[in-house]
Amino acid sequence: MGKKEKTKLWLAEMRAPFLTLAVLLVAIGLAFGWKYHPPGTTFNPLYAALLLIGVVSSHISVNLFNEYSDNKTKIDHNTPRTPFSGGSGVLSSGLLSPASVFKAAVITLLLALTIGIYFAFTVHWIIFILAGLGAFSILFYTTFLAKLQLGELFSGLTLGTFVVLGSYVVMTASPSMAISELFPQDVLLMSIPPGILTALLLLINEFPDMEADKQGGRNHLVICLGRKKAAYVYISGMVATFGIIIGAALFNIVSPWFMLALIPVPFAFKASMGALKHGYDTPKLIPALGMNVLTVLSTDLLIAIAVIMETF
Repeated sequence: MGKKEKTKLWLAEMRAPFLTLAVLLVAIGLAFGWKYHPPGTTFNPLYAALLLIGVVSSHISVNLFNEYSDNKTKIDHNTPRTPFSGGSGVLSSGLLSPASVFKAAVITLLLALTIGIYFAFTVHWIIFILAGLGAFSILFYTTFLAKLQLGELFSGLTLGTFVVLGSYVVMTASPSMAISELFPQDVLLMSIPPGILTALLLLINEFPDMEADKQGGRNHLVICLGRKKAAYVYISGMVATFGIIIGAALFNIVSPWFMLALIPVPFAFKASMGALKHGYDTPKLIPALGMNVLTVLSTDLLIAIAVIMETF
């Protein structure tokens, strides 16, 4: 196998197109960091680059651990594969060895943790908590969290809200700051919609995998509630996401620029109706899965743009 082919395999195994989510979450935190960086200080591009490397590495790690686990439990051998769910198919096809994927998962996790520990010592100790919970979620998602209906919550927190908050802290905090001084109201509030969206991304992608996940020992929300009730949870999450953005703008917690983040609402509506109507029919559900990805990524991007527009 040539280098080019092997690189393509590893990019597929890492689910490279989905790493855009990690980049956009960091972008929101960096945008808030640019807005609030302390007077007399400069925006630190080295910290920004390390943040990006650390968060993307953690996302790669969780993807690889999930691929390794789903191959081991045969979930990926039984689930219907779509462009948005069902794994990459690389391991189940025997194109890479499980040992090499597990090794890569550990290496990327250690890289992310090393960067997190560095920031915890040099910037603020709260990074220990955020990075520690992130590592816990990566290591125990498949073996623990996904069996107790906690996978969606922890994914939303650790690959959503905590990335925004952690990125902001790294760019603005100092070791002596009290916790009460770390997060302005708008940063806290606007870290919630990205977290909900990450959780919803996982939730709707579990619809096609439901039966295979059940056979593989998982017991996530879609298995526990059934597809119909899970669809209503998904819709409620979308309403909460855009409701928070509207409410924050109406009460002047954020500027009217944040109304830009409502542009993806039609995509969210199509994804919601697709989940409700076609949750039991994977081929018909695929457009909704695509609309969901578009909703998540475009909303996160527009939140970041809204923060930057506030600074002008």
